[in-house]
Amino acid sequence: MTEQATKNPVIISTDPGIDDAVAIAIATSDEALDVKLISPISGNVSLAKTTLNTQKLLTFFNKPIRIVPGSNKPLLRPAKDASGVHGKTGMDGYPFPEITTKVDDSVTAATAMHEIVTTSDQPVTLMGIGPLTDIALFIHQYPHDLANIKEVVLMGGSLGRGNFGVLSEFNFATDPEAAKIVFTSGLKIRVAPMEIGRQAKIMPTTSEKIKTLGRVGDMFYKLFSKYRGGSFNKGLNMYDALAVALVLKPELFEQVKTHVEIETTGRYTAGASLIDLKGYLDMPDNATVAVNVDTDKFEKWFVEEIGKTMP
Repeated sequence: MTEQATKNPVIISTDPGIDDAVAIAIATSDEALDVKLISPISGNVSLAKTTLNTQKLLTFFNKPIRIVPGSNKPLLRPAKDASGVHGKTGMDGYPFPEITTKVDDSVTAATAMHEIVTTSDQPVTLMGIGPLTDIALFIHQYPHDLANIKEVVLMGGSLGRGNFGVLSEFNFATDPEAAKIVFTSGLKIRVAPMEIGRQAKIMPTTSEKIKTLGRVGDMFYKLFSKYRGGSFNKGLNMYDALAVALVLKPELFEQVKTHVEIETTGRYTAGASLIDLKGYLDMPDNATVAVNVDTDKFEKWFVEEIGKTMP
């Protein structure tokens, strides 16, 4: 078997976003993963901006990965954004080089996922680090493809309180109906909830280490200086890199099999993820959820992975 064949094929649905940028950098540089497709989606900022940001990143890292833009709004609800956290463009703070990567808009994101999954010799991992609209559309439109999905790995949901609503986290609550489709799909699902991102802070000393890692480190350090997901002085929350870590370093996490239910009808709670750690719902397990992370080992892994992204 060739080295390429031993890599884990991955499709990433993302809404970059500064922490998405870090996740993309790690996923596209680690030799264990073969990123086949990146589908930007409306989320942290608009689809036009997340697509442009994906092009900027792949140009910067010189990664010839197919980009197929996804949905510009949720299935049923109006679009929301998180530009208050990520800045007006989603990746403010760094003068990226002129874009050379192209966008394939000849098909939808769901169709592009279908093309890759049906032609892959190995089961494919779907990585969702934004709203789940496009993954849900793929699941709905191509049910026969699901036999060749290895797992769905997500950053989203919350164990308790939220950052979008009282009980809801941004990625899931932006499109609750899509999240519900994913969690009722029968696929193997692993989840890193919001609270784990708040545990896995990148502290100032770590940011200073990253700053020394050449032009890549300089780029991330400047992006971090504009990121309002936490505090540059007290620690930055690296939410989306957790999904990549779940694939590459699962031993960093304490993980629990449980049932995750997505609320779609509540007047005040739509988008809430009911992660039923105590079995109140008396429903079968449908996901494995990270409930703790080894913060010291995560930081060490994080710096090592950023070091691998040197072009």
